[in-house]
This record gives sequence, structure tokens and C-alpha cells, in this order.
Amino acid sequence: MRIVLHTRARLDLAYASLDGLSVGDALGAQFFMVGRSLPDLVAGTPPRGPWEWTDDTEMACNLVAELRDHGAVDQTRLAATFADRCEPYRGYGAGAFTILRKIRQGTPWKEAASSAFGGQGSCGNGAAMRIAPLGAYFADDPATVTAQAIRASEVTHQHPEGVMGGVAVAHAAAVAARARLTGTPPRDLLGTVLDHLEDSVVRKGIDRARKIGDAEEAAYVLGNGSRVTAQDTVPFTLWVAAHHLDDYRAAITACVRAGGDVDTTAAIVGGVVTGPPEDWRQAREPLPDWVSRSDQER
Repeated sequence: MRIVLHTRARLDLAYASLDGLSVGDALGAQFFMVGRSLPDLVAGTPPRGPWEWTDDTEMACNLVAELRDHGAVDQTRLAATFADRCEPYRGYGAGAFTILRKIRQGTPWKEAASSAFGGQGSCGNGAAMRIAPLGAYFADDPATVTAQAIRASEVTHQHPEGVMGGVAVAHAAAVAARARLTGTPPRDLLGTVLDHLEDSVVRKGIDRARKIGDAEEAAYVLGNGSRVTAQDTVPFTLWVAAHHLDDYRAAITACVRAGGDVDTTAAIVGGVVTGPPEDWRQAREPLPDWVSRSDQER
């Protein structure tokens, strides 16, 4: 079914995705702390709030604000925003912090991002962790999802795998958003995502994910983000999203069960699947005022 979105509908989808992403991030981050109980979460009782969000959410908020204010990604402007709003205590990795510090000091974003990891660029999961709201925003136009996801990813991730991880998650979020708009569940979320990916380790991992039926096997075979790369994060998260598309609690719980880079896997999954329950959303630390919608956009 062909759909055409107007600006208010695009923003509705982007903000809904941001809600899911930020709650997943904040709840996942709780499980890096001592005394958090996985059995309690499985039983339906998460830790007591407030849950503080991490760099995953901060960067996603920057991306949503870019779309809200301009309707598309300008790489120089987005890079400057990422750098200016970087709060190190939110848990930025050393590589990301170095790139953003260079940008803040005046290094052009492409030079800064390309210098990472001995000139290879980053293949980390940072582009994927923040990008779901962009996919939701452009849910009616797959070609634009690809183009804009590449632009949003390249600002910090110049390695092809890091970019492909961003593209994959953006398309998963777009597929999920279209499904909610039309009321028609996607027949093959992973297969649809594959249609938009170039040959890469990320693509091979997602293709392998289609043959896996168990969450424990998925984490073992695909990775749980413990290496903090797109290759060992994105295939698993999209497996979880595809198998729990309409069950937010089950999706985030699956990420926590798997261990690894839990805040990021839960952020990616949370940005794709149906939105969080209200009690979980209320437990999340409030989002920054600067990302809120104006009265005209509500």
C-alpha cells in the first residue's frame, strides 16, 4: 500500500520512535548497575525509576531536532550539533568522544570521522543506535531512507560497515512505521531490510538471522553488541525486533537477557518496535527541552 506522509505525521512517527529508543536505552543502561534483577524484569517488574538515558538517546535527540527544524540532514550542521551537545558523562565511547572533540575544535567532520581507527573510520554501532527515528520520519520513501541514513551515519562513521548498520536499522524502523500506519504486519521485515543493503558483513548477519528461531541462539550466533560494532549488534537487534514487533516489553527483555551492550541493543530495538508502556515511559528520565515539539507541531 502506497502512503504519503505530511510533516506532522512524519514528526509523530519520529517522536514515537524516539520515545521507544530512549526508554530502551535508559532501561538497558540500568543493567550495568549492581543489584538489578533480570528475573524481576522477566516477571514484569523493572527497576525503580528514574532511568537515566545515555549517549544513544542524546544523539538520537539531536537527529530528531535536525529533522524537526530542517526536514533533512545537513552533515555539517548535524556534526556541529553532535559536537556542541556532547555531554561526556552520558557514556560516549572514546572513539566517538575523540571525533566530536576534533569537530568542536574546528576539524571538518569528514576529516575527523575518517581519522578514527588508523584512518579506517569507525565500524561501531553508534550510527545504528541513534537512527531509528530517521527511518520512521521517512517511512513513506525507502530511497530517501537510504540516502538520509547514509548522510546521518557518515558524520561519525566512515567505515562501510558502520554506515550499513545505520542504513539497516533505518529501514527496519521505516518498515515497522509503515506497518503501524497501514495496520498490516510486515510479511518479512528482515527480507525487506536486505533489499536495501549492499554486500557487507552486516547484510550477511541479517540474512543469517532469518534462519534463526531462538533468542539465545540469535545472541550466540549473531553477537549481542559486546564488541560494540555494527556487525555484532545490528543483526541481533533486528532479529529481536522482527520477532517482537508488537510487544515492547518482550523485545527489551530479550535484549537484557542477551547481555552485551544492553543499552544500545535495547535502544535500537526500542526505536523499531511498538512503543513503550506508559509506566516505563514515565520511569525514563525526561528528554531535553530542546528536542520537544512546538505547539504548532503537536
